[in-house]
Amino acid sequence: MEACRSSKQSNVTSYGTTTVAIITLEVFAGMWINAFLVCVLCIAWVKKKTLNSNEKILLLLGCSRFCYLCFSWVYKFLSFIYPNYLYVPTILQLAVFFQAFFNHCNLWFSACLCGFYCIKIANFKSRFFIYLKVKIDRMVPWLLLGSGALALAVGIIAYDVADKPHCNNSNSTGQGNFGTAYIKMDKHFFPSFFLAGFEYAASFMAVIFSAVFLLFSLWRHKRKMQTKSMKDLSMDAHIRAMKSILSFLVMYSINFVCLVLSMVYVTKKGNFMTFLIVVFQYTFPGLHSLVLVFSNPKLEKTLLKFLPLERCVKRKVCMS
Repeated sequence: MEACRSSKQSNVTSYGTTTVAIITLEVFAGMWINAFLVCVLCIAWVKKKTLNSNEKILLLLGCSRFCYLCFSWVYKFLSFIYPNYLYVPTILQLAVFFQAFFNHCNLWFSACLCGFYCIKIANFKSRFFIYLKVKIDRMVPWLLLGSGALALAVGIIAYDVADKPHCNNSNSTGQGNFGTAYIKMDKHFFPSFFLAGFEYAASFMAVIFSAVFLLFSLWRHKRKMQTKSMKDLSMDAHIRAMKSILSFLVMYSINFVCLVLSMVYVTKKGNFMTFLIVVFQYTFPGLHSLVLVFSNPKLEKTLLKFLPLERCVKRKVCMS
């Protein structure tokens, strides 16, 4: 009996150590690319003393992803390596609050960015769409404020859920078994799961509609250009935006599935499915930010200046 317990505990410990090691690599890579995005935009803000709507969304998106990765890494590190520390008063509640808040900020700011691209680039003759195209720059601050308010609501509910007595049960503080503290959450706190799932679905639908409208606009634009011999300069903007939106749509779809599955498997730890879910969830913030950087010529040029490969190529060209 003791041998079975020791082997089971060693398996849980090795699983936690492996998961934390992989998450650490993903988190620091994601934090680096988002920190780069924030720093470049802040420098541009200081130089120009103003930011356009696109840069405002990117700045808040980079900040939210950086903070989400930071707090999520601390939360996972403690839950797998030092679970007992999470039962110190308010540590668990604050960790859950900040993780939920910045996660939903990330999702809503991403949806705002997709919607902004759609309204700015797509061409429709609808009066409502023309009105949105004219007013979108004024609407962006309110959209960002509303996104933050929705994320704050989820964070407060998550804090309240984590503050319940059964979530701080000292019987579930075993090594790597912190997830067992959530066994009753899906039974007694369905409204919190429903609100989180609703925001996941709403932000996901916003991304889908933005991508579909952009696809339709590009297809109709190509049909018009087939009858003309002159090349339209806006075609490059359409293609660049569509590549960014479509790549984001694929990643966002996988991320949405992982978010839903993480709610389903919230009480299960140590299996391969939860491992894959966690791995992709921490890959998404850094990977999509990298796509955004390479879809922006100014950010791409700035990033290449910091890469050693670019310097080596320049040196070889100069020597030759």
